[in-house]
Amino acid sequence: MTERLAELSALRAQAVRGPSERATEAQHAKGKLTARERIELLLDPGSFTEVEQLRRHRATGFGLEANRPYTDGVVTGWGTVDGRTVFVYAHDFRIFGGALGEAHATKIHKIMDLALAAGAPLVSLNDGAGARIQEGVSALAGYGGIFQRNTRASGVIPQISVMLGPCAGGAAYSPALTDFVFMVRETSQMFITGPDVVRAVTGEEITQNGLGGADVHAGTSGVAHFAYDNEETCLSEVRYLLSMLPSNNREIPPSVPCDDPADRSGAALLDLVPADGNRPYDMREVIEELVDDGDHMEVHERWARNIICTLARLDGQVVGIVANQPQFLAGVLDIEASEKAARFVQLCDAFNIPIVTLLDVPGFLPGVDQEHGGIIRHGAKLLYAYCNATVPRISVILRKAYGGAYIVMDSQSIGADLTYAWPTNEIAVMGAEGAANVIFRKQIAGADDPEAMRARMVKEYKSELMHPYYAAERGLIDDVIDPAGTREVLISSLAMLRTKHADLPSRKHGNPPQ
Repeated sequence: MTERLAELSALRAQAVRGPSERATEAQHAKGKLTARERIELLLDPGSFTEVEQLRRHRATGFGLEANRPYTDGVVTGWGTVDGRTVFVYAHDFRIFGGALGEAHATKIHKIMDLALAAGAPLVSLNDGAGARIQEGVSALAGYGGIFQRNTRASGVIPQISVMLGPCAGGAAYSPALTDFVFMVRETSQMFITGPDVVRAVTGEEITQNGLGGADVHAGTSGVAHFAYDNEETCLSEVRYLLSMLPSNNREIPPSVPCDDPADRSGAALLDLVPADGNRPYDMREVIEELVDDGDHMEVHERWARNIICTLARLDGQVVGIVANQPQFLAGVLDIEASEKAARFVQLCDAFNIPIVTLLDVPGFLPGVDQEHGGIIRHGAKLLYAYCNATVPRISVILRKAYGGAYIVMDSQSIGADLTYAWPTNEIAVMGAEGAANVIFRKQIAGADDPEAMRARMVKEYKSELMHPYYAAERGLIDDVIDPAGTREVLISSLAMLRTKHADLPSRKHGNPPQ
């Protein structure tokens, strides 16, 4: 037995050490950590339990039979983050460039199945060269098994993809199926076809980072939700995100003790938000004034910047906040903003996170490009997401809320549980100037002084239909509140709604607009 244990210890040491010191040095030279170093940063110290450490491939041909390293290029297992169970797999780029073969895929399948069975989050640390070409279709089938499990686990357990190296071809679809994608600048890339193929087919010259780097996907394509400068910061933020999410869809997100008083006055809000609806301001400052200790984690911060989607806490309880951002495009809804907010609303609903919506929206963005790009279809995604959500939903109208955008942004008519408004609110089909031009065009055209007549008609329209209490008189908002008391109102309302239960009609699934 002693000899057997010594043999086992030697095998484990070999598996942990990896292929060679030279390979490890090459990984570090690229500014990248090894798979195990990454896992140590992600999980609580000493909590990692590895699965199938001694797995090796059984493929033959092209020299594979002479190269059978332990782990087969992926480290899988579970550990804890802040004491809560988390499953993880990490590609080891030092072995076959992290490429996926049959044994490699089977290990990932097993850990995904365990995560779903245990009802715990799954984090993938991606650093691989795609399918292992030498194994042919077996490698492709392995990806199919991953995609199927990603889909099965969607909305059941949180799935987080952390891009720490290249991810090309079909391998890019697994991260796209998960809830969140993190990327590291300069060292991680994602693309379906690389720069060489692009050059051959289209003649375009572009670098890997220019085609699919972190900044491209965080700011242009919207594929990445978060981008950071180094792996240490990235993995630290993954840990923080996990602290805001439940382990599965049968639980609520973890609460934390809160020292920020629930009845703290937000008097600063009176100066942050101008009464003039045409003057811009930074909605982030409003959010920071409302949430616990001003702390929140914005999702897709650099993509579709005319809308904000962020996770925060109110009195220690996690909430998802959707808010128009008047600082960009006046806070209008367009194609990308609608997609961004719809996905976020769906995520919150899937994982029992109450939704707070802050409105200051002049409408949908007009234009030929928007119409031809399918703004109707994309705007309907956000409408569908809100209408389908059964978590507590509260909306607050800060200033203007016009037209279809007012309805789509969780109005009472589509199921918001509670709707509040500040005394500066204006709810209407359109702005007063546009409405007056339509309703009173004959009077304006026939007047001796058209501009004076237009100004008088605008004033009349505002006084009749756009005063702050028009919607309250008709029961379309529940109360007009003092902005300084918004935090206290939200916290007390969410506490009341904490036991909300709503059932959707019995169906296999809906057919949301695409």
